[in-house]
This record gives sequence, structure tokens and C-alpha cells, in this order.
Amino acid sequence: MGCNFWFATHSFSQNGQLPSWPDTLFSTYWHQQASLFKNLPQTKGDIIFLGNSITDGGEWQELFGDSRIKNRGISADVTIGVLNRLKEITGRKPDKIFLMIGTNDLSKGIGADSVVKNILEIVKFTHLLSPATKVYVQSILPVNPAFEKFKNHTGNTQEIKAVNRQLELSAEKHRFSYVNLFDSFTNSEGFLSSKYSNEGLHLLGDGYMLWKHLVFPYIYDAGDRPALIPAPVQLNWKQGAFPLYQCKTILVTQPGLEKEAKHLQKLIRQKCYEAEIKSKVKKDEIYIELKLITAKKESSNEAYQLSVTDNKVMISGNATHGVFNGIQTLWQLARDGALIDNCQINDEPAYSMRGYMVDVGRNYMSMELLKQQIDVMAQYKLNVFHFHGTEDIAWRFASKLYPQLTAGENMIRNKGFFYSEQELQELINYCADRHIILFPEIDMPGHSAAFRRAMGVDMQSDSGMVYVKNIVNEFLDTYKIPYLHIGGDEVKITNKNFLPEMIQFVQSRGVKTIGWSPGGNLDEKTYRQLWMEDFTEAEKSHAPLIDSRHLYLNHMDPFEGVTTIFNRQIGNRLKGDDQMLGAILCLWPDRRVEKEEDAIRMNLVYPGMLAFSERIWKGGGVQGWVANIGSPGEKRVSDFAEFENRLLIHKNLYFKKKQFHYFAQQDIKWNLYGPYDNGGDLTKKFEPEVKNFNLAKTKPYKEEIGATIILRHWWAPQIRGVIDEVAKENTTWYATRRIWSDEEGFKNFWIGFYNISRSQDSDTPPAGEWDYKKSAVWVNGNLIAPPLWKHAGQKGDMEIPLIDEGYEYRKPTKIYLQKGWNDVLIKAPVGSFKGKNWQNPVKWMFTFVEMQ
Repeated sequence: MGCNFWFATHSFSQNGQLPSWPDTLFSTYWHQQASLFKNLPQTKGDIIFLGNSITDGGEWQELFGDSRIKNRGISADVTIGVLNRLKEITGRKPDKIFLMIGTNDLSKGIGADSVVKNILEIVKFTHLLSPATKVYVQSILPVNPAFEKFKNHTGNTQEIKAVNRQLELSAEKHRFSYVNLFDSFTNSEGFLSSKYSNEGLHLLGDGYMLWKHLVFPYIYDAGDRPALIPAPVQLNWKQGAFPLYQCKTILVTQPGLEKEAKHLQKLIRQKCYEAEIKSKVKKDEIYIELKLITAKKESSNEAYQLSVTDNKVMISGNATHGVFNGIQTLWQLARDGALIDNCQINDEPAYSMRGYMVDVGRNYMSMELLKQQIDVMAQYKLNVFHFHGTEDIAWRFASKLYPQLTAGENMIRNKGFFYSEQELQELINYCADRHIILFPEIDMPGHSAAFRRAMGVDMQSDSGMVYVKNIVNEFLDTYKIPYLHIGGDEVKITNKNFLPEMIQFVQSRGVKTIGWSPGGNLDEKTYRQLWMEDFTEAEKSHAPLIDSRHLYLNHMDPFEGVTTIFNRQIGNRLKGDDQMLGAILCLWPDRRVEKEEDAIRMNLVYPGMLAFSERIWKGGGVQGWVANIGSPGEKRVSDFAEFENRLLIHKNLYFKKKQFHYFAQQDIKWNLYGPYDNGGDLTKKFEPEVKNFNLAKTKPYKEEIGATIILRHWWAPQIRGVIDEVAKENTTWYATRRIWSDEEGFKNFWIGFYNISRSQDSDTPPAGEWDYKKSAVWVNGNLIAPPLWKHAGQKGDMEIPLIDEGYEYRKPTKIYLQKGWNDVLIKAPVGSFKGKNWQNPVKWMFTFVEMQ
């Protein structure tokens, strides 16, 4: 009775102090565990599972493969036991706490209202002692009296339901997330299913796997259902789930699917399970089947169907490529490695050609880094790897006929680094195993200074043409490739026969040719890869088209880039056709990089690739080229927000060890004020920056959403900014927003006013300035100092690597925020729209975002 008295009548402290109870109330085991927890090392970013024996029984770190997840369950614990040790837990400032407690309280006769009151006290004091910790209150699990064990517990079904009901209703008011586990663990009679328990209270292994599946989205902020990129054409979710952890068999009964089966086997192994490839299965066996089916008319070879049921997954495709695509989707569905939600998917791409290009002529990349990018391509259903291997800087393709092409003395950067015959063949095979075609590019006759240094002649000369034909002939003898990209752009044609002759020569070998457009004189059989607004003329050619217009990652800001690519309408169409085959996303790190990974770090490679995957697979998009998310209420804003949610989930789940420079921007809302005529004086002050000016009473010109706001694009009018209709030279604009902070202290921000392209020798901003336009930013009235540029005022030079000029690859700006609301004011002046030169365009833009 003494213990019950404490449960039912103890009055909690009203002065904000955490209450405590006598040690005699708690068991020896409780004290043993609590004392151990106090002595364990302090670590950052912890996710704590807190509760009684049911929590105590879970091997949480192993279940999730995540060292941040800590078990703080103690067998037989009760709500006041958790309160008694809450100071030690909250003192660690964990990121998240997952609480399940109360079933032992009910077993001692404590009423549902008192249990709920105690749980809410745990929540309250967690918020008080560790404000940044997110709290998740899990429902009390069901019980089952049929086993006739733990009778004080298993007869409390109605009381458990009452506690759970009150907790769910209290969640919003008390600022916690309620996680309903109860319903998923019940049988048809409403009791704990015998599948998950063998004594009516505690869990079997299957129960912990289900628990993992249910809380996984809360741990990783991953959404109720798996977030798929690209989104399938048709997706229907169904009740139930397939137990991946019990699957030991991949069924293949047709020839030709061996590679796909092995690929799936490897993916399952990455989830720490083993599955054997078989041609037969036993009755009631749990398995995954791969199957080829007869293609429907007009259906793509990449189309697939995926069906997930309680005991079987079926992936069928019109061809092996379709089956492979289905496997990539299954990989995303199996996000938690335990259970896969039942569903039916029918899917196929809107465009047949979906590519990604890397320029290694200017900056060499290792095989390891190339394969990393190819792996991501495959995971997101891209099927063309455009490999730009020759440039003015260096020739990177080995030649036995002319080894001087790859001699270090004939290279300007990464001297002596090139791809041997074995390495290039390895890349071709590596791509083919992932249903990706490698397009090698030997750029001709332009971008060929490295050729000229090595061979001593110009490509367009008579002797140069002989050399080029010999090189191409050797290349096509060595590698069995279906396409050869011949470049053809940015060059003065002095020999009008050069390109036609080279094209005919390549095509005579049974290899299709691809060239840049605008460029040289290409025939109608040559695929035209568009890189500038030459669309009407290109369409008239009747040649097959590949769109790369404004798909150059090296010219894009991370936030503007994802927005632009997502909204892009490929080939001015909603979907591909016989002429418009698709698009290639390009990475041109023209400027020298200090380290090879800087080409990834300084460009939005992976966020951009995922946005591109979504658009090129689904089709659609917005007419014209759009660089901003939009204003509140626009449909494209909600479309982007839905995609961004999935993008951020993929960042958290699949890119932890890769460069993925992107944060949420859908909720960043700016009020824009202007224009103010500055008369060419960029330092001139106007009302918004005058002390005591009340912006709240001033109507903004418009509201705009995004971390990066492009006021007027430097390539206007081709690309739209947010104030194009009123944009004028010699004006100043202001932008304001408010930021909430749960606690005072320093936070990290990305701030920028000029995104330096990685393909231009743009100047570094001067010392003491954010840019050359006198841009400024204040937070709570305090002027934020610009970075201490390491190369302040340096004239642009393609051979001097960028180091801190971009916010995404320099140290973040630390800003002190007060608790509650904080006011941000941006000043964005502009003089002439005409830049100093084409290398230094006027970029009228700003970026301000907290690094979450």
C-alpha cells in the first residue's frame, strides 16, 4: 500500500523543480541500471528509448545499426521511476526521447488519469530541462490474458486504451508527438497478438521488428510511408507488410535475370540479411520473385510492376532494365530493413534518355569518386553517363598509338592522371551492370589544345584529321560502345569538311554520333545535345534531341538549383517523344579544384541529381525557366514542398556520408520592399533600415518563399526572377522575415549575396563586404559582419581554386539568437545590370538560411 500511496497522492512540485522519491521505492535492479546510466559517456545527438522491461528488452543499437540510439529501459519501472532519473537523462541533451511507460503503474492499481498525469509531468520537465529535445510518447502496448500470466497486467486492456486515448488528445497541447503502436500489435479480438508475444506482456523478436518499423519514421523524420524518388506513376498502399528480415529466397525461373538477382542479393546483404537465389520455393515460403513479362504496346523497356504482399514481393518488367528499376524502388521501400509496407506500383519513365555528365578533362576524378556518382545514378534510375574526357586542359583517354596524348608535360592540371584502357573498360562495364550507357566524349575540333600540344598540329589541318581518325579508330576498336560524343561546340570552323567527315567515319563503324547544339555542322542522324536556347532551329533539324539547357550544376546556387531543376520542363514538353529523347544534367567544374571531392562539395551534385531524377522520370514541369519557388498559394509552391519533403528524407537516410548541401526552404517566407531609387549610390539608406521604422505597418511589394531569392536573374529574360516586372537599375530592395528560436544562443547560418559560378574566373568579394553591391544583413538590429575572405578582392583566375567564396563550402556564419522571435533584415542594392565583364555578371540575389 505504501507504494500505491506515493503513486496516487504525491503532489508534484509547483516551483519548477523536478520532484524526487525515496530510494526505497525502487528495486535493486532499478538502482543498478540507474547508477550505470549515470556513469556512461556523454555523447551528442542521442536518441533515447525510455521505459520499463518492454523497452529494456530491445537491442536498439543493433536493431537500427545506429550508435546514437541508447536503451534507457529498466525492467519493472514506473512513471515516478522515470521522473526520478529524468535529470540524468535530460542532462545529456538528447535529440529525441521515445517514452513508453505506464503498464506497471496500471498493474499496481493506479488509475488511468494518474498515469497520464505522471506521463505529462515527464514531458513537461523534459521540455523544461532540455528544451531542444523532441519528445515522442508511445502508446502503451496491448496485453493478452489468454496466456494466464502477469494477471495484474493482462487484465488492464480498457485502462490501457483509456491512457492511450488521453495521451493522443494531449499531444498538441503538451508539445509531444504521439506514436500509436497499440493498433498494430493487436489481434482481431483487440489483445496483444500471439505473433508478437508468448506470455501476453513482453515481446518476441517479431514484436521488436514491428516496433522498429513503426518508430523508424519518427527517429529519422522519414514520413509515415517510404518517400520514393522518383515518384512512381501509380502507387497504391495496402494493409499489411512483407517481413524482409524473414526473406531467405530470391526466386528466378527465367533466364536472363541473373545479374538483377545478384544485385538484389547484394542490396539485401546491405540490410544485414542473406537471401539465396533459387528456381523453386517451398509452400508458405517468404520470398521475392523477379520476372519478365510480355510488354504492352507502347510500353517502355524500362517499365516495371511491383507488388508487395504479406509473404511475397513480385517485381516484373518488360525487360531486364525494367526489373532493375523495380529493384531500385524496392530498395527505397525497404528503408528500415525490417518490414516493407504492402503496395502495388505500376511505373515507367516519361523520357527514354536520362543522363548525368562529368567533365574530367579539366579536373581529373578518381575511379572511386566516379563509381560513387554512378551508383547514385543507378539508385535514382538515370541511364546515361556522359563522360567528357578530353579538353584544352588535358586529354584523359589512353592511346597506345599516341601515348604523348596523356603525357604529363602535355597536361595543365592533374599532370599524368588519365584513364587507362583497363580503367575505362571497367567504367563501361560498371555502368552496364547498372543498366547505364556510358557516352564517352572526344571533343573535336574545339576544346582540343591538349591534342595540339601533344601532336603539334591543329585538328582541322589535313594531318590533324588523319591523327583524329586514327585515334577514333583505335578507340572504337578497343571499346564496344553504341554512341560517341564528338563535341563540336565553341570553335571557329576553319575546315568545313572536318565534322561531316568525322561523323561519317564514326557512323561507318556502326556507332551513333552525338554533338553539341549550337555547334558545328552536324547531320540529321547526329543526336543534338542542346546547351543554349537554340531550340527552334534544333527542332527543325529533325535530329534526335537531348536537352541540357540551363542544366549546368556549376552555374547554380544549391537552393535556386534544386528549385530550377525541379520546375524544369524538359525539351519544352510534358513528356518525351521520338525526337525529344530526354536530358543530361551536366557538371562542368571548369575552374581548378584543390581536391577532387571539391567538384562535388562546391556543386549541388546529389541534391540536383535527385531533383533531376524526379523531373526527367515523371515529366511535367513549369513552362519557361523558373529560379524561385514562388509566392504563398501558388500550386507550384505546394508541388515543390511535397518534393522537398521527400528530398530531405533521402538526404537523412541515404547521404549521411556524402556531400549533400541542402536544407529545407519551403517554410522560409520573405516580405520584399521596394524599389527605392539609390541614384547609383549603393550605400544610400532608406526607410527599412532606419531605426524604429515599423515594417509591420508597411505593406510589402510581395511575399516570396525560399532560402535563396533571385531578384533578377543574370540571364534575364530567359530565366525569371521575383521582381522582373519592376526591376530597375540603381535601385535598392529590402527583405524581412522572422526566425523562431526555442532557446537563446549561437546558431549556424548560410549567408550569401553572390553565388560564384565554378565555370568562370569571377572576382572574390572585397575585404569587409559581402559582395561588390554593398549588400548587408541585420539580425535583431545587429549588423552581421561578412566573412574574412582568404583571397579578398582577388581578380578571378581559373587556375586559383575557390576556397571560401561560396557559403556552402565555407565555415557557417554564427549568429546569436534570442529566445523567441528574431527579426532578419536584408539589404540588396544594385547599380547597373551590366557586369564588369562576362566572367563577373551582376547577380542580384541573397541567401539566408539556418543550418538545421
